[in-house]
Amino acid sequence: MKKTLISGLALAGLLATTASVQAADYVIDTKGAHASINFRVNHLGTSWLLGRFNDFKGDFSYDSANPDASVVNVEIDTKSIDSNHAERDKHLRGEDFLNVKEYPKASFASTGFKSNGNGTAELTGDLTLHGVTKSITIDVSKVGEGKDPWGGYRAGFEGTTELKLKDFGINYNLGPLSETVYMDLHVEEIGRASCRERVSQT
Repeated sequence: MKKTLISGLALAGLLATTASVQAADYVIDTKGAHASINFRVNHLGTSWLLGRFNDFKGDFSYDSANPDASVVNVEIDTKSIDSNHAERDKHLRGEDFLNVKEYPKASFASTGFKSNGNGTAELTGDLTLHGVTKSITIDVSKVGEGKDPWGGYRAGFEGTTELKLKDFGINYNLGPLSETVYMDLHVEEIGRASCRERVSQT
């Protein structure tokens, strides 16, 4: 079920959003742990099951003069699903849900970007999950951008999307309230030129 969440991973797609000073290529800052792909699923109508994907990577290209040409690509290691419960994670990696042996990766490739003109945007793209590819839309908000203390340039975004498990061939019955997975994405990107010069951060 959480697999769907990946999609969004896809999330990482958020990057292609609002303005940068000029055309530039970025990578998601996973080494510094300044990015996360999180999900939540309703549990029996009484609480939320929370989790994340620990291993993913991605990059994007953004041109402030032509944002519609933005390109975002994200790849997620489905085995890295983490709901803070070892037995549950084992089940989620199995055939009932992500089936990581057959589908070890999930991916997101952007197909469009539409700015709302107020620091928010809609990012569309193809999410491949559990062997199924579907178009999804991620609602994106820009957190901020600017130079970092190490001479690089960074941009940060957050985004949300909703996924139906059945749309990706995951049909395990968790009840009607658990058919939808809610994704919360937080991404900080660094310019490619500054990646080689980064120092350890906390």
